[in-house]
Amino acid sequence: MASIAGTCPLGALLRNISENNGKISVVHYEGLRLQQRLQMHSPSHYISASSSAPRCRTIKVMASPTVAAPKREKDPKKRVVITGMGLVSVFGSDIDGFYNKLLEGESGISLIDRFDASNFPVRFGGQIRDFSSEGYIDGMNDRRLDDCWRYCIVAGKRALDDANLGQQVLDTMDKTRVGVLVGSGMGGITAFSTGVEALVQKGYKKITPFFIPYSITNMGSALLAIDTGLMGPNYSISTACATANYCFCSAANHIRKGEADIMVVGGTEAAIMPSGLGGFIACRALSHRNEGPKKASRPWDKDRDGFVMGEGSGVLVMESLESATKRGARIIAEYLGGAITCDDHHMTDPRADGLGVSSCISKSLEDAGVSPEEVNYVNAHATSTLAGDLAEVNAIKKVFKDTSELKMNATKSMIGHGLGAAGGLEAIATIKAITTGWLHPTINQDNLEASVTIDTVPNVKKKHEVNVGISNSFGFGGHNSVVVFAPFRP
Repeated sequence: MASIAGTCPLGALLRNISENNGKISVVHYEGLRLQQRLQMHSPSHYISASSSAPRCRTIKVMASPTVAAPKREKDPKKRVVITGMGLVSVFGSDIDGFYNKLLEGESGISLIDRFDASNFPVRFGGQIRDFSSEGYIDGMNDRRLDDCWRYCIVAGKRALDDANLGQQVLDTMDKTRVGVLVGSGMGGITAFSTGVEALVQKGYKKITPFFIPYSITNMGSALLAIDTGLMGPNYSISTACATANYCFCSAANHIRKGEADIMVVGGTEAAIMPSGLGGFIACRALSHRNEGPKKASRPWDKDRDGFVMGEGSGVLVMESLESATKRGARIIAEYLGGAITCDDHHMTDPRADGLGVSSCISKSLEDAGVSPEEVNYVNAHATSTLAGDLAEVNAIKKVFKDTSELKMNATKSMIGHGLGAAGGLEAIATIKAITTGWLHPTINQDNLEASVTIDTVPNVKKKHEVNVGISNSFGFGGHNSVVVFAPFRP
């Protein structure tokens, strides 16, 4: 594979190509095709960016001094703020408990015991245990639902509660102005597998009537809306591991266009089951460290050998500043913008030159009204795959010319790869970094790749005041997504 040389942003890159009569110089890239990874270790990819300095301070991070900082949105009807957060994770469903575990550098990866995985070559993951939906889902529905939708409903309702939008409050509001957009990469995969098994073993008459409804990927948004009576924009996006970030971008656009005042938005996934695990094993995408599962997810480490499956749900309440101000809501942080692009390259491998990712980062900053210099934190996609981790770093270096004050970490090193839920969980980690001033470590950093010259917060948390942070999510199919968060300043 080849990589476009240089660290210039997309605009400068295109100018450079033009000035050189369309010729692009290339350098060797360390990526591997899927079939080449069979004999290699391959880690994940992730990124998040955030800065600690107050607005008046000059941040040395990315663009050239000649680039003028773009203007941020001022209209309170179009400014999008975060007023609630909810999750279901391997560390439980409490936001502070989740982030404290991350700050401690604790791994949530363990041997799978939900089913008999003894005959699988990979037998571990970020399996959620002791999950309870009590108080959020009634008993009958709880027994029928796929875990993917159980996680979604609990995380969604916890986010609404966190935003002071419990059912009694919602019942006093115009619910046509409140929408739901929670996506999933794989949907109700357990419900689907169970239905297929019934069909094969017993015939179509034994298929449950819930087979289709509980399998299709839109059902998280639908069930959450039905349960809470929300009548605003409602659908699902499925872009593999980029799903949640795609949902954030779309939800923000609904608010900015005046189509909704509030959006309940994020991602959900529950794929740690036989066909889910087996499918990713077949892709040769997973780590095989069965003897040391807590050390298996090791982004940017030379000894990485693949990603670790995770699961859960991460949901934000996104709201126009006008709406939040009118109802006296607590504002946690601000969503400044985001972007989506396509690699146009390969089903599972990233582009060697990182152009899809670097252009996505640049577009997200443009949408946010943020200059590269203002960004000082990246919550990376960093899955711990051989090619993906380095492709992401290469892309970051293209956009951020000076990374001396930039810090990036990998949430997946502790909770595994949540697939469609990953962006939701990592957005919460990014926002908690902004609100606490502490960055969680990237654990299992024992032998860092030489080309990774950015501070990855290795093994121990760091104090860091975030000025602007970005969270990266990329999915199979070449789907790239980047979202931008910052402290809220009136």
